[in-house]
Amino acid sequence: MRRFISLFVWFFLVISLQTSVFAQTDSDGIKSLLEERDEEIKNILGPEGSEYTEEQRETLKTIINGIIDFEAMSKTALDDTYDEISEESRKEFVDLFSTIIRDNSLTKLDIYRAEVSYNEIEIDGEKALVQTMAELDEVRTPVDYKMEWKEGEWVITDMSIDDVYTAESYKRQFQRIIARRGFDALMDSLRKRAARA
Repeated sequence: MRRFISLFVWFFLVISLQTSVFAQTDSDGIKSLLEERDEEIKNILGPEGSEYTEEQRETLKTIINGIIDFEAMSKTALDDTYDEISEESRKEFVDLFSTIIRDNSLTKLDIYRAEVSYNEIEIDGEKALVQTMAELDEVRTPVDYKMEWKEGEWVITDMSIDDVYTAESYKRQFQRIIARRGFDALMDSLRKRAARA
């Protein structure tokens, strides 16, 4: 009898865990994650024309970029070069690249006031494509996210505005620089850009 109860408890725990994981990995879970992020940002932004303290700007930067996987974006942006450089160079590149992306995220804060509608969320195993439409001042802009399930949570691995993906766009820029002037020249350029951030 005791063994039967133990098996029942074990079975119940397994089912509960599977249900919990499923709830986090389905499209509703992704939508809730992005909606909560959007609401947090809007609450800090306040009405149009508001001014922000340095602390508020840092908080916004953290929320906006908090679910972005900068290592994944760096791999896309560097393409094959990522596997050819040293671990130390990879770490520096990710740090510089994330600094630039994080700084760029605050250049046009009004865009985060847009009303967002979710057109489609496609999930394929541990990867997802989220297609949304952002509307601000009667201007509609498609904003899409490539996402991946990592270590128990969804993270953004790339994002597009008007069908232009961030990491993919940087990849074209970076590969041109590497082809013409080499990887060291790219790193020098990124160090200067990050220093201005």
